[in-house]
Amino acid sequence: MSYTREQIEAAVKSKGYVWFDDNANKGFDVNIVGVRNSSTGSKVTNIFDDNLTISYKENGEWKFFIWAATTDPGKKGVLEYHNKDGVARLVPNQYRGSHTIRLHQGKYEALGQQKPVKVYRDANKDLVYDEAKITEGIYGINIHKAGKDSTWVENWSEGCQVFKRVKDFDEFMKIVKKASKIHGNSFTYTLIESKDIK
Repeated sequence: MSYTREQIEAAVKSKGYVWFDDNANKGFDVNIVGVRNSSTGSKVTNIFDDNLTISYKENGEWKFFIWAATTDPGKKGVLEYHNKDGVARLVPNQYRGSHTIRLHQGKYEALGQQKPVKVYRDANKDLVYDEAKITEGIYGINIHKAGKDSTWVENWSEGCQVFKRVKDFDEFMKIVKKASKIHGNSFTYTLIESKDIK
């Protein structure tokens, strides 16, 4: 999938969410937006068929990046989840101040969950995402990377938002680190669906 910054902005605003316009002209007032692929329905595809995007102004000019990612748990995650209530799948919403730069699993810097988010819980292992049960809490729903250029999601995600390629994630982290120095180490994450985009 490929979208423009304008499409992402319009979709975010259409949901009634906040769009950071950098009115103070400080730069790097980032909009981090995930786009879940609606066309696959509730099927577990096990591939990186979603997108992660970031939009911000630098020296008064809009910058926009879009990368391959997954916003859904993979096949192994769905079959071998580590929470008794079932595997987590993030509910589309805007989560204000939900993430902060910190170590992911104690290994490398990523965006780690710091405030509660809502997730669907799926415990029947039928490889179809269920949306009947929603829980809210801090579950380690981080924004991190998979392998160098991963083909399959498997258990790279059990609710996390995960970049397909390391180089894309590294590019993303350079931007958010600059943003944290200007605006503080707290980030809003917004998840929308591709059907929201016109």
